[in-house]
Amino acid sequence: MTARILVAGIGNIFLGDDGFGSEVVRNAEIPQGDSSGNSCVRVTDYGIRGMHLAYDLLEEWDTLVLVDAVPSRGNPGTLHVFQADHESDCGAGGLDGHSMDPAAVFASLRALGGSPPYTVVVGCEAASVEEGIGLTEPVARAVPRAARAVEEIVAALQTSAREDR
Repeated sequence: MTARILVAGIGNIFLGDDGFGSEVVRNAEIPQGDSSGNSCVRVTDYGIRGMHLAYDLLEEWDTLVLVDAVPSRGNPGTLHVFQADHESDCGAGGLDGHSMDPAAVFASLRALGGSPPYTVVVGCEAASVEEGIGLTEPVARAVPRAARAVEEIVAALQTSAREDR
């Protein structure tokens, strides 16, 4: 059995560091198929298209790797890798075609009859999400590290799936 992994870069490139996820998925080098040509990994820059991501998650992926900017805790450019807590998202409701907040995406997915897969978040503390194109220096420096982290996470998930056969 091949693990089905969706790597989703999210964020608004017109709001400074919020474009982090989009930049990382453009830089990550992830093979999007196995040796038999089966597509087991899809890498997509969703930008601000939360409803598109919710619909794609209806395809029942094994894992979602979500790449996004996260609020600063005082150390812009710091990477955080963690498992998403889907239970805390239960209060969010309704379909919102314009929201890219992960909680809103998962709420939209549930409203469509789906359920979120195991989700790993690769987040970077933002320095600025003010209007403007381009990442701040500390966040831009984090992009190569985040791309490597995503590559390593996908490789580990694929290895784990092969070992589970």
